Amino acid sequence: MPTPRNRAFLVFGLGLTQIIGYGTLYYSFSILAPDMAADFGWPVEAVFGIFSASLLAGGLVAPRVGRWMDRYGASRVMTIGSAAAAVILIICASAFNAATYVAGIVAIEIVSALVLYNAAFATLVQIIPGNAQRSITHLTLIAGFASTIFWPVTVELHHYLSWREVYLIFAALNLAVCLPVHLWITRMSRLTASTNPASKLAGIEATGGIVLAEHRRRAFLLTATGFALQGFALAALLFHMVPLLGAVGLGASAVLVGTLFGPAQVLSRFTNMLLGRNISPLVLAILSAAFIVCGASVLIVSGDWIAGAILFALLVGLGSGLASIVQGSLPLFLFGPSGYGEMLGKLAAVRLAVSAAAPFAFAVLIEQGGARVALSAVVVLGIGAIVAFTAIGRWPRHADPR
Repeated sequence: MPTPRNRAFLVFGLGLTQIIGYGTLYYSFSILAPDMAADFGWPVEAVFGIFSASLLAGGLVAPRVGRWMDRYGASRVMTIGSAAAAVILIICASAFNAATYVAGIVAIEIVSALVLYNAAFATLVQIIPGNAQRSITHLTLIAGFASTIFWPVTVELHHYLSWREVYLIFAALNLAVCLPVHLWITRMSRLTASTNPASKLAGIEATGGIVLAEHRRRAFLLTATGFALQGFALAALLFHMVPLLGAVGLGASAVLVGTLFGPAQVLSRFTNMLLGRNISPLVLAILSAAFIVCGASVLIVSGDWIAGAILFALLVGLGSGLASIVQGSLPLFLFGPSGYGEMLGKLAAVRLAVSAAAPFAFAVLIEQGGARVALSAVVVLGIGAIVAFTAIGRWPRHADPR
């Protein structure tokens, strides 16, 4: 097993690459999209439609990427992904026709499957299986600052540079920071496997899943259902956070209230890091969905009352923060580390396929039925996720491996 110092460097290094990965490949897009649309003479909606299609494409390749991580090592996949991300960002920045641009944006989200959370979670499970659940919490805490850092950074860069030049800078970040870090982690992974295989196997045995073999398929279907329903609700709320708050009557205060989401997300991860050692990922999954249900319910009742809107943003942020942890820790808790990469890939495929439709579907609900109808749909979806997660614990199971 890696030394405590190397484990700390591993989590910090992955956290740094997650900040850069999410910042350059995901969060920056909404800021640069209007300039991209203007560059090609398209409506902004068309550019976001391409982005939704790219998310769907990323979900479709996720199971195959998961199998690659199990077979070749997740850190090696991340190393290749860092180089590929830089190349594709350069291609996008150099695209002066529609076909190349569309292919580049779709390719960005496909490459994201190689370097973002699922790959980082699998890397932790493969290198430090006995401490992976705790390390996943630490990792998501660090990575939670991606939007906080890259939204203002992208805005500031875009004041002076075109979206193409910003993408070139982001390509350089992936090459200069993420690639060397992932190379170092790959080397550490090989050394760990070759110098102490017995310890590694012992760690794997210590983190066996709680689901009995005869219930694995049913538990997987319920987990996928819970993730999909929760993912749709979160994607809808996050994409439309500020317009939704405006629709309930907050006006100019909508932007200020929306900014509370990020700190609440980080707070939930920090609190779980300090106090959540004895809380199972299954309970965290239920809590994360419950926070989202409570947040949407508060906004339905409070309307344009500013205190209610603030509580809504905080509750949704708490739920989203826990959901990121559960995304990696719940499959490990339920099914164990064997085939972990492929399991994450299959779950991501379902979640992303459903979430890709959320921005459009939620916009239609707001337009046709109003904010309260749209929020009521979120409440129903969140309750469905709670039911799915709760049902997983109904059958006989192994003892909690922790």
